[in-house]
Amino acid sequence: MTESVLKVAGVSKRFGGLQALSEVGLDIKKGQVYGLIGPNGAGKTTFFNVITGLYTPDSGSFELGGQPYRPQAVHQVAKTGIARTFQNIRLFADMTALENVMVGRHVRTHSGLFGAVFRTPGFKAEEAAIAARAQELLDYVGIGRYARFKARTLSYGDQRRLEIARALATDPKLIALDEPAAGMNATEKVVLRELIDRIRNDGRTILLIEHDVKLVMGLCDRVTVLDYGKQIAEGTPADVQRNEKVIEAYLGAHAAHAAH
Repeated sequence: MTESVLKVAGVSKRFGGLQALSEVGLDIKKGQVYGLIGPNGAGKTTFFNVITGLYTPDSGSFELGGQPYRPQAVHQVAKTGIARTFQNIRLFADMTALENVMVGRHVRTHSGLFGAVFRTPGFKAEEAAIAARAQELLDYVGIGRYARFKARTLSYGDQRRLEIARALATDPKLIALDEPAAGMNATEKVVLRELIDRIRNDGRTILLIEHDVKLVMGLCDRVTVLDYGKQIAEGTPADVQRNEKVIEAYLGAHAAHAAH
């Protein structure tokens, strides 16, 4: 049986009077692309932020690679083995594409402050290795030719790919993508889909939050659907698309939206 990369159960989170999540869970197996969808306000981003250490849950159990972990802070979660991108791109705008990916790679470095201050041979060798790996990852996501360009000068789609390269630089057990297709045109979405497929085919595991339901249904092995902070469906894309509660949640949301 395929091993679980991320297993989460009974996650609840309240903000004042709002119950944002109620007993939500998921089980992502190694090598899967796992989708998390739901109408606006369903709790997707809250759940994602809990998993990746941005919010502390009120309750819930968490296992990563079979080991218990407590999502407390983003940098600790990155060291544990979850790398994430953000819905609003968070790159170092005035650093080059290469430097942005090198920053991600530093989660896995060993030479420490002493080596950095005194420029020890070990530090220099490690920095050269980091730069080489960063260039490999830029090539991998298809933007290697922009290594020396400042991040802010890249197109929107290329900035998204740079974020993914930086996440991959941490050697994650799980790469968590927060609305990677947001703001993309049709051509950029095709390129993104090919990249996510490639990452999966290379044996990585991906959690995908996405508004583009068509993209999710075409890419994901399994999908969880949230509505008002509750899990209303989980299964293959085909199962989920036939689920009455899912149809109601989406049609209800669209009907309400159309009425305004």
